[in-house]
Amino acid sequence: MIEEPVEPRAFRGDALNTATHEDLESYGVRELEERIEALEAEIARTKAQLSKKKAGRAAADALFGRLD
Repeated sequence: MIEEPVEPRAFRGDALNTATHEDLESYGVRELEERIEALEAEIARTKAQLSKKKAGRAAADALFGRLD
C-alpha cells in the first residue's frame, strides 16, 4: 500500500512567493546580509538549471529539428 504524504504538496513558486512578500522590517543587518547571500546562491543555482535546460533543448532541436 502506498502511503500519502501527511502535508499537502506545495505549489510551484510558493516558496518564492512567500520569500518575496515576507516583512523584512524585523530583520537585523547581518540577517539581511545572510538573506542576500542565500538569494544570490539560489539565483546561481536557478541559472545553472536554466543553462542545462537550454542545452538539452538545443540538443533536441539539433537532433530532431525545431518544431516552431
